[in-house]
Amino acid sequence: MSFKPPSSIRVSSHFIPAHSGIPNTSIQNKPLLIYHSAFDASVAQLSSRLKDVGVVVPQWQYTMYRQTHFHSTTHEVLGIISGRARLCFGGEQNPGRVEPVVEKGDLIIIPAGVAHRLLEDQTGTFQMLGSYPPGKSWDMCYGFGKEDEGEVRRNIEQQKWFDRDPLYGDDGPALHV
Repeated sequence: MSFKPPSSIRVSSHFIPAHSGIPNTSIQNKPLLIYHSAFDASVAQLSSRLKDVGVVVPQWQYTMYRQTHFHSTTHEVLGIISGRARLCFGGEQNPGRVEPVVEKGDLIIIPAGVAHRLLEDQTGTFQMLGSYPPGKSWDMCYGFGKEDEGEVRRNIEQQKWFDRDPLYGDDGPALHV
């Protein structure tokens, strides 16, 4: 088992503009973060590490939904536990979208409001460990119209950013954004 120190990993940081009823990073102004090859650990070891740091609680193991969606009630932390996949963040029609290939050992921090979906499971084994801040539960949003824009916006604005990095604790990329 190993968790690479934050100084030795590559971190991708992406600000994604709002587009077609999807706020992306426009409300919280916190970036989508991808920690590349941050860990070589089993699901149990990653889960234990996240619990020890204490800012997120592991809740499920699954792939990513193929439908574009976002959460207004929580930030999401995804640890890639197997396989490799191409994902879409920001919405397929958004010229500012990001379509990274992620693989086992990567950790993704998705701010509330950022749309995401699976584009291609490149190995047929793509799985993630999904985690959320304690006491938070996710909602499923697929874009908003004028009638629910205010509620979605308020939900996102109320989400507190991490006071510790979900993987590294007192020092890590999430604290320097």
